[in-house]
Amino acid sequence: MRSRTSTAVIIATVTASMSLSVACGWLSESSKPVKPAATDYSPAHATFGDAARDFFGVRRTAVQPIEFSHKLHLSKGATCATCHEAAAKGPQAGIPGVKTCMICHESIATDRPVIQKLADYDKRKVDIQWQRVYGFPSMSHVRFQHAPHVRSGVDCATCHGNLAEQTVAEPRVDLTMAFCTSCHTAKKASNDCMTCHY
Repeated sequence: MRSRTSTAVIIATVTASMSLSVACGWLSESSKPVKPAATDYSPAHATFGDAARDFFGVRRTAVQPIEFSHKLHLSKGATCATCHEAAAKGPQAGIPGVKTCMICHESIATDRPVIQKLADYDKRKVDIQWQRVYGFPSMSHVRFQHAPHVRSGVDCATCHGNLAEQTVAEPRVDLTMAFCTSCHTAKKASNDCMTCHY
């Protein structure tokens, strides 16, 4: 009798999850690009699906406006700090603006369509709306700081995967609490809750 009840609960839970997934568009919208953020901040969500995704910590696959090849740039001698220069200085690595790209591409590969698209952004004085690939859900209350990790010698690939093997960046490492605490333990860094959470 008890096993029938457990089976019924499992079936009901799976059915409800599938219904919620369809209603929120998780099963049908995953391939659509993420829309750029609105110019005015609002804690509200555009759709119920957006609110549900935020609540459950589900992120859509980031679709970048320009297919930036980490593999190509790293093979040419660029480093992570070449474009993400703020990583060693503060909490965020920073996503480079079009001006950073144009430092090199004012004269390099200007005949390629992707660089011409980049130059068009610069000419129109419009920054590229890069989509975030990594981040923690707001409900996790994580206060991640790049600078202490860089100063401690943590290689970027530890948390971001080997970008020398990737073209457009995509999540390769699951940044769970267990992942972070095991690294902190291995490096003898503090695992006190207030180190990472607010």
